[in-house]
Amino acid sequence: MTASAHGAHLAELNIATLLHPLDDPRIAPFVELLDPVNASADGAPGFVWRLVEEGADDATALRPAGEDVIVNLSVWETQEALWDFTYRSGHLEVMRRRREWFERHVKAHMVLWWVPAGHLPTVGEALERLADLQSHGPSPRAFTFTSSFTAAEAEAAGHLEAAQLT
Repeated sequence: MTASAHGAHLAELNIATLLHPLDDPRIAPFVELLDPVNASADGAPGFVWRLVEEGADDATALRPAGEDVIVNLSVWETQEALWDFTYRSGHLEVMRRRREWFERHVKAHMVLWWVPAGHLPTVGEALERLADLQSHGPSPRAFTFTSSFTAAEAEAAGHLEAAQLT
């Protein structure tokens, strides 16, 4: 994994297709975990920002990818910081239970990309990166944990600077 370079931060988008509406009792265990997991992320080392709906504590009411699809968009100082939160914290238990609440995706449902420090990606930018990953596979513009690129590689390929313009 790579550390942030050249004043870059790592952005991530994760989408999940609900098996049932958020107010369905079968989804209640997931909904009950939202606040503690989000609080854990907010306090995690290397956390920078996460998307929330105006006036809310999370982004579950935002549905830019479809009525039954929830989005998680965040920015982290380094890839290691995001990895540690995702796989070495209480968040891992939620991931282990995801099949109880979400459909299995056949296409990529998570994408990573480097942004200039201080840049907060839009949902449109994030969905564009996910579409790029789904269509073209991993590149310095859009990648995954298992096929990652450094901030320097993204900058050399012209993708870090492009993020400033979106």
